Amino acid sequence: MPLSETQAPITVVLVEDDRRTLTHLLAAIDAEPRLRIAAAFERGNPARAWIETNVFDVLLTDIGLPDGSGIDVIRACVVAQPHADIMVVSMFGDEQIVLNSIEAGATGYILKDADGFDIARSILDLRAGGAPMSPLIARRLISRVRDGAAAPQREPGSLGSLCSRSMRMPELTRRESETLNLISRGYTYKEIAALMGVSVSTVQTYIKSIYSKLSVNSRGEAVFESRALGLLDRARRD
Repeated sequence: MPLSETQAPITVVLVEDDRRTLTHLLAAIDAEPRLRIAAAFERGNPARAWIETNVFDVLLTDIGLPDGSGIDVIRACVVAQPHADIMVVSMFGDEQIVLNSIEAGATGYILKDADGFDIARSILDLRAGGAPMSPLIARRLISRVRDGAAAPQREPGSLGSLCSRSMRMPELTRRESETLNLISRGYTYKEIAALMGVSVSTVQTYIKSIYSKLSVNSRGEAVFESRALGLLDRARRD
C-alpha cells in the first residue's frame, strides 16, 4: 500500500549490536515506504540517551547488548516515550527472557530467523495494535499459560497468572475501556485526554485503575494481558 501524501511514515529506532543483523533490518525497513529509520545504535547506553530526548513511533531492540541488556532500553523507552510501541528482535527465545521483556513493556517478540518481509510486516502490525510474535515464541507462551493453570502459586502480573485471572475476569468501566483501547493504539496521555475530553490527571487515574485490575505494571504488559483475556477486543467493540 503506497504512503498517502498526508500520512506520515512510522519512525523506527533500532538497537542491535550485530552488524549483519542491523544491515538486514535497515534494508527491510528501507524497502517499506510506510516505515522510516529515525536512529540506529549498536549499544544500549547511547540508545537510552537518544530515546530520552527524541520522539519516534517504534523501538526494535535486541536483548543481548555489549553494554547491558535490551530490557533496560525497553524500560527507558516506556518511561521517556510511553506512546511508542516496542518489539524485541533477538536470538534469545528463552521463556523467562521473553516474559521479562513483555513485563518491561515490549508488545512484540520476533526471533532473528524472520526474513525482511516479516520484520516490516510485524512493525506495521505492531503499530496497528497487534502483538507480533514468532511462532516458536507464541507456542512457548501458550505452554506457559497451560502449565500455569496447574500451579498453586503465581506471581502477580506474570503470564502464568492468566488462567487464574480468567476465572475472575476484571471488570473495566466504560471510560477505562476507552482508555485501554487508546493506549493499545499508541496515543499519549495528553492525546487520550483530548480525545476523551478529560484532564491528563484523570487519564492517569484511569490507567492506574486498569493496571491494578489487571495486576500489571506497564503499558506493554497491560496491552498484552488485556488482549489475552479478550478485554481489548471488547473495548474496541464498545
